[in-house]
Amino acid sequence: MKNAKIVLGVSASIAAYKAVELVRLLVKEGAEVRVVMSANAGQFVAPLTFEALSGHPVYHSQFDAQNSAEMEHIRVAENADLLVVAPATASMLGKMAHGLADDALSSLHLAFKGPVLIAPAMNEGMWGHAAVQGNIATLKSRGVEFVDPESGELACGVIGPGRLADISVILEKIKSFFNPRDDLNGIRFLITAGPTHEAIDPVRYLSNPSSGKMGYAVAEQVKARGGEVVLISGPTYLKPPEGVDFKSCKRADEMNDLVQEHLENCDVLVMSAAVGDFAAETLEKEKIKKQGDAGLVLKLVPTKDILLEVAKRNSGKLVVGFAAESQNLVESALAKLKKKNLDLIVANDISAPGIGFQSDSNQVTIIDREENMENLPLKPKREIADLLLDRILSRLKQP
Repeated sequence: MKNAKIVLGVSASIAAYKAVELVRLLVKEGAEVRVVMSANAGQFVAPLTFEALSGHPVYHSQFDAQNSAEMEHIRVAENADLLVVAPATASMLGKMAHGLADDALSSLHLAFKGPVLIAPAMNEGMWGHAAVQGNIATLKSRGVEFVDPESGELACGVIGPGRLADISVILEKIKSFFNPRDDLNGIRFLITAGPTHEAIDPVRYLSNPSSGKMGYAVAEQVKARGGEVVLISGPTYLKPPEGVDFKSCKRADEMNDLVQEHLENCDVLVMSAAVGDFAAETLEKEKIKKQGDAGLVLKLVPTKDILLEVAKRNSGKLVVGFAAESQNLVESALAKLKKKNLDLIVANDISAPGIGFQSDSNQVTIIDREENMENLPLKPKREIADLLLDRILSRLKQP
């Protein structure tokens, strides 16, 4: 990214303080960064902070005497290679979608003719609102790219989607504009993600807390690197990555059917889904009623082991499994690798803090068929996905 000319738009979000680190990292990469702020963004971070880090004036008012004489912020738009808006509030998304130009940032957006990348940040309810999603759809139809927000604790105290994506993830996306990768072009991936739900009665089911984030991150990075993706997902709140062939399911047997159906047309199978091991032997037609202090005994039966079914077919595909363990991590992963005839297995300790099912980061051990092990440190799941894809590509190139 050396000498890349980037305009960073900062709108009035509590997450504006994170843009300070983004500026620092972009400058460290050798980019020339100009910051343009919305009318109220200065309520969260002073323009002087961005000026000090970028080494350039910050444009935050259309009527600022120092900048408006030569319409300098418009000149910046004409010379920039990329416009990044991070964080982007619901209000800013609406302005950008509908062509409003009532402050320096929204005016610059209308004047800018190059690629645009947006990283939204807002309350969970606002993110899910039909108006906001409609504005996002409008912008995407014009070629605008997004780094979707992550799920976690928001400033309002609610836990859910809406938190600004990790700065490292935004940075990697920015880098991709200047160093695009297409090393997975022509390679077909079949990826599973999320949990499964095994019903007990009409209102209850057996499941696990898998979020699907790891599988969705792998699918997103495959698309970013030019590959083709069929993504089979159990129930999650995540939005499927752009451009994937998305298949949804609930039960383990439904996921197995979809995997077997699409296996023949893939080169690589990545089984990151946390498939339930057991299901109720009998599905009750009516809700099970509580009977005083009496307990309830459920008889469970094993679900079909999807990876074993794949191994039986001896399909010749490159197969990657995942092992989420709470004890004996390496030993359990190695046993699964051998039993299910895997090429690679990704093992993670779900008991470790910060890397459980719902987290945005992971710390894993990758083990190959020859029992070579590689420990990856704690990283955002998108970065883990990219490193895993590097290992997959390396094996595909082996004679």
